Amino acid sequence: MTDAVAANQKYLQGYLAWLRNEKQYSGLTAENYARDLAHLFELAAATPLADLRIHHIRRYIAQLHGRGLGGRSLARMLSAWRGFFTYLMRDHGLAGNPCVGLRAPKSAQTLPQALSPDEAARMVDLPTDTTEAVRDKAMFELFYSSGLRLAELVSLDLEPMRADIGSGEVRVTGKGSKTRIVPLGRFAIDALQAWLMVRDQLAKAGEVALFVGQRGSRISPRVVQLRMKQWGIKQGITSNVHPHLLRHSFATHVLQSSGDLRAVQEMLGHASISTTQVYTHLDFQYLSKIYDAAHPRAKKKNKEKTK
Repeated sequence: MTDAVAANQKYLQGYLAWLRNEKQYSGLTAENYARDLAHLFELAAATPLADLRIHHIRRYIAQLHGRGLGGRSLARMLSAWRGFFTYLMRDHGLAGNPCVGLRAPKSAQTLPQALSPDEAARMVDLPTDTTEAVRDKAMFELFYSSGLRLAELVSLDLEPMRADIGSGEVRVTGKGSKTRIVPLGRFAIDALQAWLMVRDQLAKAGEVALFVGQRGSRISPRVVQLRMKQWGIKQGITSNVHPHLLRHSFATHVLQSSGDLRAVQEMLGHASISTTQVYTHLDFQYLSKIYDAAHPRAKKKNKEKTK
């Protein structure tokens, strides 16, 4: 191991400890930062961090772009690098931040996919003939009712949730360890209460997690993904069903019904409303389909195209 590589690892461990202890970032978030910084260390190789300049960083970003990384991934990575160098300047006397003033290349905007209201209803209207099915229905209803992220759902604990169900809301800890309160729909409350009645059939003694797997301990994100995929096939949904798809469907359907973008932002836990605005594009697509199907002039235009 070269001196530069050894120094990089020392700086990395100090930075990750600072993120966890001072910034109160979750362990998962710290791991994501470590993964982004691993790309920097790989590209810098034996070059000391103090010797890196803006042209080095620009070349590294170009190399990663050439490997197929998109604009959003590169922007996140560049942000992680920028924060790391800021830490080094403050705590280790680095002279400058070579990432300042750089922007990641833009990539074409891809709209999130969403289920139709009928498809979403099929995804949560599960037969509850087994304990696992009762659990799955409760999880899926919670995704669709409250727009939770996968990590937020699997991290829920039993005891706070009992009180949350009674108050008709759920308190979740999202990205950046930020806590938010989102409403629980009536169907989600019913499904959660049904799950609580049979949870002890799966949960091992003393387990604090709300949702548990076959071994009785906290259910893993991968199991949730696999169960949802399997149910999607059983319910006859042609889309590739995954937890984030129900989150997207929640946001899209609430926005279509209410038009309240700010409320959707708060329920999703987005730090910036610009992140939430992508759902206005989905809403416009939906309205365009309704227009094309219903408006007399649109119908006439479509008929002319088929001639």
